[in-house]
Amino acid sequence: MRKASLLALVWVLIAAILPARALEAPLPMDEAFVPGIARQDDGRLAITWTIADGYYLYRDFLAAEDEGNRPITLQTEPGTVKDDPGFGTTEVYYQKASARIANAPPLIRLTYQGCQDGGLCYPPTTRTIDTAAMTISKPVGGFAFAPAKDARPVEAPDTGFSIAADGGETAVDRLMTGGGFALLLAGFLGFGLLLAFTPCVFPMYPIVAAMLTREGEGLTARRGFMLASAYVLALASAFGLLGIVAAWSGQNLQIVMQSPVAVGVVAALFVLLALSSFGLFHIKLPAVIGNRLSGGRQKGGSVAAAALLGLSSAFLIGPCVTAPLAGALLYIARTGDIAVGALALFALGLGKGIPLIIMATIGGKALPRAGAWMERVRHVFGFAFLGTAIWLATPLVPERFVLLPWAVFSLAFGIYAVAPDGLRSTGGYGVLTRLTAVVSLIWGSLLLVGFGLGASDPLTPLGPLKRAASVDQTAAIQKSDFAKVGSAGALSRLLDTAASGRQPTLVYVTAGWCVTCRTIERSVLTKPDVAASLDGIRLVSLDVSTLDAENGALMRSLAVVGPPTMIFFNRSKEEAPGTRLVGEITAGSLAEAARMAKGSAQ
Repeated sequence: MRKASLLALVWVLIAAILPARALEAPLPMDEAFVPGIARQDDGRLAITWTIADGYYLYRDFLAAEDEGNRPITLQTEPGTVKDDPGFGTTEVYYQKASARIANAPPLIRLTYQGCQDGGLCYPPTTRTIDTAAMTISKPVGGFAFAPAKDARPVEAPDTGFSIAADGGETAVDRLMTGGGFALLLAGFLGFGLLLAFTPCVFPMYPIVAAMLTREGEGLTARRGFMLASAYVLALASAFGLLGIVAAWSGQNLQIVMQSPVAVGVVAALFVLLALSSFGLFHIKLPAVIGNRLSGGRQKGGSVAAAALLGLSSAFLIGPCVTAPLAGALLYIARTGDIAVGALALFALGLGKGIPLIIMATIGGKALPRAGAWMERVRHVFGFAFLGTAIWLATPLVPERFVLLPWAVFSLAFGIYAVAPDGLRSTGGYGVLTRLTAVVSLIWGSLLLVGFGLGASDPLTPLGPLKRAASVDQTAAIQKSDFAKVGSAGALSRLLDTAASGRQPTLVYVTAGWCVTCRTIERSVLTKPDVAASLDGIRLVSLDVSTLDAENGALMRSLAVVGPPTMIFFNRSKEEAPGTRLVGEITAGSLAEAARMAKGSAQ
């Protein structure tokens, strides 16, 4: 039965994905919903939409307002009642839609929204109607995945720049071309395995370990394997569903998952888990749900409970933008092939979980059983949860105070380790715990000193002293050093200026809500070797904190899924091949990409 439960998780995902393969690539918004205007004999303004086959327009989302932002009444006909997966029971129009306005003002801002039947939904689109000239403007709306019909990136006629084939081409494209669907799944499985050892996935290890320790005496290697497998399959399924929802909604879910609110909520959840591990309170599901998930067991958890934990854990590592994740989402956006993109993301999540399964299987024999030592293990996991919360919330903390929570954390753990009821033990374990306590106390003290000196990097708390004594003062790059652009025309003009000075250009796509971007700006751009490598390169930023039509169109022209993304252009206004950086960026990778861009600019 347990094996059947694990297989069921996989088949549920596949059953949800496979029907989507039959969908055609979504049309651009202008082709799916074509508006028109006319003046009727009674003086009313008539607005009509010609709707493509397989698409529908929402009646409830038709709205208009005048120049003073005052609403205008729209006279519309009843639509077809539809049980919509995103908005519930609502009225929609197929084939044709119309609305009428009596006493229309000179200028009208008209907003509407529609979907592909069984496919993606477009964001609300706004157009301006000039009732005197009887003209309607081009659409103005938020960024959406508006797929291009051509599978390869092309130079848009109004941009004046071009992206490299390996910039717009995703990892999905390359793997599909090189070896087909089997190589695609194997490749993304490998990507996930490599990402399993990055900071974004590290919080998963204490989560799984804490889940296993709850088993107590009942934990065996086989039991650990089953629980961890259920956890990982659910985690991978959540990644696959991320691709499906992104395609159907037409929205960049990374924007939501990287927002300060989302990150703050996840960090608060880990604080609660830490406090529960310290014994301040106990987090329990309602008895009916808990008994069902645990199969009536008094301790430990069932495969279903582990799967539920895996689904929720996807929200922890989901905000971490990586090149494979961005590539899969971009592939779905451009081609509309939900099945390939979603299964690639499923394989990516599965690869991330392989080390967790290995750890759980081996740990089935190694983890301690119930007893006084078990209570100490719970406390250690509490500190692990608390450290994870601090790590997640660090980009949200003002730079001046970054070291303070880490200093308090280190000192608190050091004091706990030497306390009579803490980790004190005899023999070899006693030596290890005392050594851990001493190191933690010393490090916490150094962090407090660094906080007083104004340091912001927990790994180099005395960095300000070194910089003060250094003769070679290389100016660190600040976000203010980047010239801001918000449209393709503005970027093209800056590229022209850089080209006339024989300079390559770095375009940095960022946002105020992007927590990974803040880490890059604090810990990567400030490195002396990065500043040296970027010397002579024109710095340009595209800030998508507020998405509008112009910067959304520029993102599509650059084949960018979301921030953080760095694109290098040579003096010919062409993207330097092999230099695009997506997601977490290291000082070494940025310096290497800059050197390659300078070489291609010669």
